[in-house]
Amino acid sequence: MAAAEQETGASTERPAGGGAAGAIDRYFHITERGSTFGAEIRGGLVTFVTMAYIVILNPIILTSGTDIAGDTLAFPAVSAVTALTAGVMTILFGVVSKLPFGFAAGLGINAFLAFSVVGQVTWPEAMALVVINGVLIVLLAATGLRRMIFDAVPVELKLAITVGIGLFIAFIGFVNSGFVTSTGSASPPVGLGIGGSVVTVPTLIFVVTLILTGVLLAAKVKGGLLIGLVAGTVISVIVESIWHLGAAAEQPGGWGLTVPTLEGAPFGVPDLSLIGAVSFDLGRVGVVTIVMLVFTLLFTNFFDAMGTMTGLSREAGLADAQGNFPRLKSALVVEGVGAIAGGLTSSSSNTVFIESGAGIGEGARTGFANVVTGLVFLLAMFFTPLTQIVPTEVAAAALVIVGALMMAQIRHIDLGDFRVLLPVFLTVAVMPMTYSIANGIGAGFVAWVLVHALSGRARRIHWLLWIVAAGFVVFFARGPLEALLGVTG
Repeated sequence: MAAAEQETGASTERPAGGGAAGAIDRYFHITERGSTFGAEIRGGLVTFVTMAYIVILNPIILTSGTDIAGDTLAFPAVSAVTALTAGVMTILFGVVSKLPFGFAAGLGINAFLAFSVVGQVTWPEAMALVVINGVLIVLLAATGLRRMIFDAVPVELKLAITVGIGLFIAFIGFVNSGFVTSTGSASPPVGLGIGGSVVTVPTLIFVVTLILTGVLLAAKVKGGLLIGLVAGTVISVIVESIWHLGAAAEQPGGWGLTVPTLEGAPFGVPDLSLIGAVSFDLGRVGVVTIVMLVFTLLFTNFFDAMGTMTGLSREAGLADAQGNFPRLKSALVVEGVGAIAGGLTSSSSNTVFIESGAGIGEGARTGFANVVTGLVFLLAMFFTPLTQIVPTEVAAAALVIVGALMMAQIRHIDLGDFRVLLPVFLTVAVMPMTYSIANGIGAGFVAWVLVHALSGRARRIHWLLWIVAAGFVVFFARGPLEALLGVTG
């Protein structure tokens, strides 16, 4: 595929037809790619159904994090801006790149924000870091450096990061559901439920939702994750209306963070108060810490999106043998804009969703499907009150399912060489054990460079990996280094 054709996605053939429909057809190359308006609309709707869970799951993850000032985000507001940003970015990506890849708040990045970043800064400051991360992604994409860096990192480490984030997200789900709890002793530090048993109704509903959703996905039911969330929520509402379990903070055996009760109207004016709630006053943390937090955000955002878009373009039959697809540079630039938009709206960095593959399977081949998906997301903003009744235990089942799906990528890693096995293992294991995505990525990179270099394969290590590994060494030693250098901001 020629470079010009990659960027424009055009060919010399043009579909016949006049009027608005013909213009849309020509702009999105619907006929050229062997698609139809009907297939694009169906594909766009299916993509929304498979992605809609993010309107519930993203606020559950983000509202779980308490920042350094003791503040938390409001669930309805996060849900509203999640739908808004997903809608706007999905439409923008479709119009600019003309590809059928839906956008929404990225899983993994939101967890990193909620469980790692806000322990050191406030939420507005954390979102400022997301914006900075997005600006850097745009610059890297526009200059072509993003592709070069992506190609320099071993595929095993790229896959290991996805697997590690999956295990981390699943562990969060187990903890939030009450399925795994702290024992209060040094050994073992955690255990099953209460006293080694599942004894509360909310945790039992977590198990039921997990199994139900797993069955739906195993049966390849479109929108299985969303159906599982809705079914678990309905069961929870019925149970609460009968037994009045209440909140766990008020009585033993109650619900974790959200009591599933039907109160108020199911729709309303969306709360968009989080738009612009960003602060670039980052004086409370050291320079080294800021650099490494941004670096980790950049790294996580960077490789997840590149890998996802490459996979989706292959599934849609739009990629060449090298994995290049139409309008590659434009797609990467807009993906960076998604991070900026996510930071400015406090919805977390927005990126391309692998669930778009469901819409592609339904026939979507162009950005017109994205327009359909985005418009439905914008409509979903007015139904965010419904998301507040989803109990933590039900959402936790979705976290475990998503974690399992992400962990499935390990099948693509050849673990026969211990030089590969150890860095991959450390990446995957350190994330949940230290409750930090950054620590896992750092451990994997440092181990990869050291093990390969000291076992006679130093020449095979790309020079960029040496820089990344050195940066993570500084990251791990940032406390003593900042004290030694007297750096406070």
